[in-house]
Amino acid sequence: MAKLGKDSGAHTAADLPGAGIDGALYEDGRRIPGRVDLGAILDRMDPDVGRFAWIDLYEPSAEQHQRVADAFDLHPLAVEDAVHAHQRPKLERYGGTLFLVLKTIVYCDHEEITSTSEIVDTGEIMVFAGSGFALTVRHGSAPPLDDVRSQLEADPHQLSHGPAAVLHAVADMVVDRYLEVADHFRTDIENLESEVFSPDKPMDPARIYQLKRELLEFRRAVAPLAGPLQRLGSGELADIPADITAYLRDVADHQQRAGDTINSLDELITGILNATIAQLSVQQNSDMRKISAMAALIAVPTLVVGIYGMNFDHMPELTWRYGYPAVLTVIAVACTLIYRTLRRNTWL
Repeated sequence: MAKLGKDSGAHTAADLPGAGIDGALYEDGRRIPGRVDLGAILDRMDPDVGRFAWIDLYEPSAEQHQRVADAFDLHPLAVEDAVHAHQRPKLERYGGTLFLVLKTIVYCDHEEITSTSEIVDTGEIMVFAGSGFALTVRHGSAPPLDDVRSQLEADPHQLSHGPAAVLHAVADMVVDRYLEVADHFRTDIENLESEVFSPDKPMDPARIYQLKRELLEFRRAVAPLAGPLQRLGSGELADIPADITAYLRDVADHQQRAGDTINSLDELITGILNATIAQLSVQQNSDMRKISAMAALIAVPTLVVGIYGMNFDHMPELTWRYGYPAVLTVIAVACTLIYRTLRRNTWL
């Protein structure tokens, strides 16, 4: 429960210099006109008449966040998580406040994947949903929530469910982005797959490995969210209205689909990596066979010339008039036979 009264009214948006703040007050699913500062919001909050506040902060400092935390009576552990970020996706309850941590994923455009390409960038959104208020705290590349706020304000019936509607809308936006990023990954993998089996140039395994690492970062954002979303959609939380619970189950389904897609993409990347390594092994074997074949061709003339280079006195061929052309003919015939044999066995 937020602390209402004279003291809480002393905190205004002006008290939080440098913080990205967007605050609004809602009653019966409709936004109360005008931009309201934090003090006015706290003074006019009243969940008993269907009125609640939604405040959005972007990368507030510890002091700035503490002022808002004091106003809404947030638990110190939740405040610490929200300030320092770098949390796993999770759902916690502190008194009458739900605290949900979401990892956001932004796809980084690139012409081609290299061994150092940054394919995804992660951010975080923390959602506090309590009696009469919703507080969102964003970090890193977490996208603005202007579109989410606009969509909710365009649906007063949904927004009339209060802070739980905000929690659902934010989670839905984050999970939908997962599916979009998964589609981009699929395109990247298909492009790499076509390059692997292209005869033009060999594939660098480091490029595939980098894509696999970036997919792992994506998985770390998506997989841990399954438990919190299932819990939110289970109906066991009295804070979540039944209507919102149904929507949260849909978000959980989308998260599951994103997780399944990531698993299948990881298997594809592993297959591509194995195929690339196999191709490199085949190429190395082919190169070794060619080197061995050339060594065999060189061995015959080397052997013959070595014999006649021993400088013994009693070598009848040395005095034979046709000895030199005969030896050259033997060398040429032997090399030809060896060459044809190697070609027939695809060593050359």
